[in-house]
Amino acid sequence: MDNKEIQNLIKFVSKSGVNEVSIEQGDFKITIKTDAATTEQHYVVQQAPQQMQAAPVMQAAPVQTAGSANQGGADAPKSEENSNYVTIKSPMIGTFYRKPSPDKDSFVNIGDSISVGDVICVVEAMKLFNEIESEISGKIVKVLADDNSPIEYDQPLFLVDPS
Repeated sequence: MDNKEIQNLIKFVSKSGVNEVSIEQGDFKITIKTDAATTEQHYVVQQAPQQMQAAPVMQAAPVQTAGSANQGGADAPKSEENSNYVTIKSPMIGTFYRKPSPDKDSFVNIGDSISVGDVICVVEAMKLFNEIESEISGKIVKVLADDNSPIEYDQPLFLVDPS
């Protein structure tokens, strides 16, 4: 990996909101850690292979709803119903997986209760499988992304009823 690729990776990580990213290619390993509270960044580059760890933090935000002034009467109850839910969004670009492996059950299904720290899915990015943990407790209301599909940064993945 050359300096330009490393600089581009650092810029990507700082914009994505991910707290830590580790990449290993042969005998080259780089770890980029970001302290979200102070926006301070730490970079570690190593030449010896070591075990990689990535622990991205799940971001949760209230569901964005369009103004009800320009919606029809039939859409208004649905909008009010979704306003009580919290959307769990993707912390990175990659491929979304609901299961730890093809022969295993999904991490979570509609109607399942989740707690803070529960693994809810996996996002594969650059051949690294990153377990995504919930930052909220509640009940899964809807799965918004298809299994084994590409996802974007900040794309809604799950709707959760926090009550």
